[in-house]
Amino acid sequence: MQKKPNNRLKLIQILILCVSGIFLNSEAKSQNTKHNHIYLETFDELQQFLSYQGDNFHLISAHRGGPENNMPENCIATFENTINHTPSILEVDPRYTKDSVVILLHDPSLERTTTGKGKISDFTFSELNRLKLKDLNGNVTNYGIPTLNEALQWAKGKAILLLDKKDVSIKKRLEIVEKNNAEAYTIVSAYSFKDAKTCYNLNKNIMMQVFIGSPEKVLEFDNTEIPWSNIIAFVGHQQPEKKEVIDMIHKRGAICIMGTSRNLDLLISKGEVKDIESLKKDYEDLLKLGIDALETDIPVQLSKILTLTTEESTKFKYLH
Repeated sequence: MQKKPNNRLKLIQILILCVSGIFLNSEAKSQNTKHNHIYLETFDELQQFLSYQGDNFHLISAHRGGPENNMPENCIATFENTINHTPSILEVDPRYTKDSVVILLHDPSLERTTTGKGKISDFTFSELNRLKLKDLNGNVTNYGIPTLNEALQWAKGKAILLLDKKDVSIKKRLEIVEKNNAEAYTIVSAYSFKDAKTCYNLNKNIMMQVFIGSPEKVLEFDNTEIPWSNIIAFVGHQQPEKKEVIDMIHKRGAICIMGTSRNLDLLISKGEVKDIESLKKDYEDLLKLGIDALETDIPVQLSKILTLTTEESTKFKYLH
């Protein structure tokens, strides 16, 4: 006599497979994001994390948050995607709406990055809230335009936000940081020493990115009376002509950040170089030169070819 199939046994087997699949997927996701969150609770910890220790610790700064296919720039979902692959500073672009809400959008107009048309400043936040963001290829996504407040609330315990200027003054950006109690995980970009002094005089517990690309600028910044422990130094979008500037900045306890978005990254994004591995030495040479953080358009791809830190670093304790 032919036995009847044991439906109960089959059901149990299916359930076991499903649970196993969920567990494995969860474990894979956990491993993927392990040590990619930057967990900082105080401004003192931020200062420590962004100070120069000479212990081979490097960072990626994701330009516009690190957009990819289906992941728009200046979008919280994109930020999540970036930190799923690497600990990161996330550079974002604040802009005013018509009714003075500070949102994140790079261009002054809407066409390139959203489903809207016209100038941002001609629309209220309520009107802009109906739009969807586009990815780098112009594909419409399901994501809307975030506010700076939303980004600051999201970033706590996960990443460091770097607030560019665009049309929002340093005083206003600082005010929003303070209202969100976000001094422990925010950097404010200062495009002049005057702006840096304004910001520091308003709040001594604020980290700034200041443009210091030459030995002469290092000496000039010495005279501002702003502690070097309150800044990271942006040395430019090209390798500094004189390595001396990097050594001078390090001697003062600050780290150096350099942009690769206008040079090496373009070779990849424009398709001139097909395999990023072929550029590995070029990026590594910048780190060996003394560049501590790379501002890049391709943070996910870079995270796959560069060793940025090890557990021996004194700063590794801040990565979760």
